[in-house]
Amino acid sequence: MKKIFVLTGEPSGDKLASKIVAKLKESRSDIEYLSVGGEHLKALGIKSIYDLKEITYLGFTRVLLNIFKIKSKINETVKEVLKFKPDILFSIDSPDFTLRVAKEVKKKDPSIKTIHFVAPQVWVWREHRVKQLKSFLDHVLFLFPFEKKYFDKEGIQSTFTGHPLLEEGDKSKVDISQIIKDNKKIFSIYPGSRLSEINVLTPILFKFVKKMNEKYRDLFFVFHSTAEHVQLIQNLLLKEGFKNCGAIGDEKIKSHILKSSMFAVAKSGTISLEICNAKIPSIIIYKMGMINFFIVKMLVKVKFANIINIAANEEVIPELLQSKCNPTNIYNTVDKLLSDKQSMEKQITKTQGIISDFKTAKSSEIASSVLISNL
Repeated sequence: MKKIFVLTGEPSGDKLASKIVAKLKESRSDIEYLSVGGEHLKALGIKSIYDLKEITYLGFTRVLLNIFKIKSKINETVKEVLKFKPDILFSIDSPDFTLRVAKEVKKKDPSIKTIHFVAPQVWVWREHRVKQLKSFLDHVLFLFPFEKKYFDKEGIQSTFTGHPLLEEGDKSKVDISQIIKDNKKIFSIYPGSRLSEINVLTPILFKFVKKMNEKYRDLFFVFHSTAEHVQLIQNLLLKEGFKNCGAIGDEKIKSHILKSSMFAVAKSGTISLEICNAKIPSIIIYKMGMINFFIVKMLVKVKFANIINIAANEEVIPELLQSKCNPTNIYNTVDKLLSDKQSMEKQITKTQGIISDFKTAKSSEIASSVLISNL
């Protein structure tokens, strides 16, 4: 049996990893897996050595406050990887955690192939990291074609896969009539997958929903969450007394809810690509602590937070960040777009042109074939 250790650091990485591992399982039955993963890898029958939430920390200050605990988790993970002795350590995203593990593993056992998926965003900040990666990564898989030049410059083996979340999704029909009642239009809301994001964004989003309810009577707001946090959001919605809101954590249902939506408000992140792929108009929101924000502001070298806007070098999707991320601004921006059908159609047309460059025919298959060739 060949062995692959799948190393993720947060729910979005777990979701990406599961797409590739599902393809691997289709073509090879002689691979044994172990992971640091979440609900998506668990659904494929892959054991995680500990709960993913133990390492999901948000922001520089939170990391600093938990530095010894994180260091302990890195050491524990390295120990478990070496004990498992995989042919490949397959790390996905979360570079501040996964790449530190990969570096230590490679140092202690150079025979283990290290393949990293979702290249660190060196085009946003800390470009010098590429030189460091060369010493311990055997292969990098990246999502966006413009990333290749950074790794070619240092002679690091790399492959453009395209984005697995932009692949053709599940075409099976799902009845959502029991979730959305009274023939209301669906409005999707994404408050984040981390507890810290939910704690910051849900109070803002609840006030936004209340403002929307003063004008719009035909909407049903669906909060998209993870299986871990969906009950929390449902409880918060009940506490607020909303009659036209619900929360969903099931991935298949979430996908169908999104495709049936008339608009989306989303926390900045990977989900924006899925929203664009579903051809749903949207806006992006985000808020973090002031210390974290100033650190990010000093280090980043791009004007926008969202990958669509970064690629276009213009604000195709409105971004409401930090002080702009408040109920009144969110309401005014959404209300303006909803009353301007032409602007919404223009946004969809532009985003389709941009994400077409991020797509390959079979991104998960390309990634899995790289793993197979390295076994």
